[in-house]
Amino acid sequence: MSDRLRTSRRTLLAATAGSAAAVAVGSASARAAEDGTVDRTALRALIDRMSLEEKVGQLFVMRVYGHSATEPDQADVDKNLEEAGVRNAAELIAKYRVGGIIYFGWAHNTRDPHQIADLSNGIQRAARQLPSRTPALIATDQEHGIVARVGLPATLVPGAMALGAGGSRADTRRAALIAGRELAAMGIRQNYAPVADVNVNPANPVIGVRSFGSDPQAVARLVAAQVEGYQEGGVAATSKHFPGHGDTKDDSHYSLPTIHHTREQWNTLDAPPFEAAIAAGIDSIMTAHIVVPALDPAEDPATLSAPILTGILREQLGYDGVVVTDSLGMQGVRTKYGDDRVPVLALKAGVDQLLNPPKPEVAWNAVLQAVRDGELSEERLDASILRILELKARRGLFRNPYVTHDGVDRNVGTRTHRATAELIADRTTTLLVNEGGLLPLSPREQRDVLVVGADPASPSGTTGPPTAVLAGALTELGFTATRLSTGTAPSAAKIDEAVAAAEGKDAVVVGTYNVTASSAQRTLVQRLIATGVPVVAVAVRNPYDVAQLPEVRGYLAAYSWTDTELRAAARVIAGRTSPAGRLPVPVQRADDPGTVLYPVGHGLSY
Repeated sequence: MSDRLRTSRRTLLAATAGSAAAVAVGSASARAAEDGTVDRTALRALIDRMSLEEKVGQLFVMRVYGHSATEPDQADVDKNLEEAGVRNAAELIAKYRVGGIIYFGWAHNTRDPHQIADLSNGIQRAARQLPSRTPALIATDQEHGIVARVGLPATLVPGAMALGAGGSRADTRRAALIAGRELAAMGIRQNYAPVADVNVNPANPVIGVRSFGSDPQAVARLVAAQVEGYQEGGVAATSKHFPGHGDTKDDSHYSLPTIHHTREQWNTLDAPPFEAAIAAGIDSIMTAHIVVPALDPAEDPATLSAPILTGILREQLGYDGVVVTDSLGMQGVRTKYGDDRVPVLALKAGVDQLLNPPKPEVAWNAVLQAVRDGELSEERLDASILRILELKARRGLFRNPYVTHDGVDRNVGTRTHRATAELIADRTTTLLVNEGGLLPLSPREQRDVLVVGADPASPSGTTGPPTAVLAGALTELGFTATRLSTGTAPSAAKIDEAVAAAEGKDAVVVGTYNVTASSAQRTLVQRLIATGVPVVAVAVRNPYDVAQLPEVRGYLAAYSWTDTELRAAARVIAGRTSPAGRLPVPVQRADDPGTVLYPVGHGLSY
């Protein structure tokens, strides 16, 4: 432990010891860690000591810019002043008494594991300055796969659909356990994962590979496994997005989607993964900014719907844990109501945590005023705060909210974790097409390989663009691999360049990303095939790409473009491992969507 961390910890532990209520809650937290129970009497006593302002603050999970709780870069100070009227995380906590903070890569919260640990400790020190000295609950979206806020050198395990292709409950649980231990070591104690949506719509623009698949029972089994893994690892799991975002063609970040499932369809398709999460003891469930008329005829977003959150989630499914909104900055929840009404309506619907309001001061004051005006009772706030404090106690935050650099080094990105992630990934890569036994390629017979294709923005901390990672992995496996990034919408000039670069090569490996009927990626692949050089395609996101490229003789689904999954795909291409993944979603024909081209369970092996 560094001298600064050791001194700060001694100071704060001494301050905590001066509060009998805090000591009582710390004891309750210790019991929670040992036997799963929580002393509600001690927690209620803590709530009784809170001012109304503190109670309102406990309901919010806000973002803040910067790598440090007290000394962020000037650009981050400027953003914080612009958005929240504060300079840093410590001031945010002091002003709004917030109960939680969410980390984002784009907010410069997650540079590296030691920095994250220091930021977490700084936030906890600031939280201990509040009158109640209640620790903060620090959260992030670490789904893995295409959504990873904390990147290398932390371990990047395969994402949900890749794990769905692997089909192993043990692997899925193990991946979450690794992730949970690493997040907890950095001071992050709530993870907004796993995704419990059943992706039955190939055109879904926001879920896709973030889902485990299209079979509700298979998804339920793997959701439960991840809940167990994350929470054993020390973080609160969060299944999302209730009541189910898997059958939308619109993105709730930008619009308000409607799901037209009947109540019977919802019971069969959407409910099972959430029921499984609840049965597994999940700590929190996230709402969706979607309309489901069969569940609420008023057609309010589920986040603001009492019939959905209280009537179905609380009463029908019997869930009494924390309910957290999806980001309140998303357009889906802002379509019908203003930013001052959304947080109040969410609380009235049954929400406990209000995540990432776009205008923190407006949202915080709106809730405060709603209590003062009698629209919300203080007892209503107390019920949510008790759930939040119980979660914090279960995660040991009252006992000791701080982390150390030594703990980071012992847990984050260890050789054992990375090796386990690689082994899991080897069991997920799916071979969809292998005409004429094109694969595996041989570094002796097909040594000179060109790697081209899409380079989507990489999750935080990956070693480079996907084409570079794939080319590097193939080179390590004995090939001479050169790389040309052609992008997700290659121009005619870029396609010509790729075709010229393919001349004289033994094979071309092309990464595809969300290929559509009008995509220039189709033209690129067709032109490459016309050269006569063998072409192997790797879908680096949705496996549905294969339907748009029927001419390709060798096609793999990697389900993501992280190092872990691309390196696993390279091992399959080189024949170092046999492909073991099986499609967790069906792929329909592009020219006849009513006909299944590759069914659930399809996958070839060597």
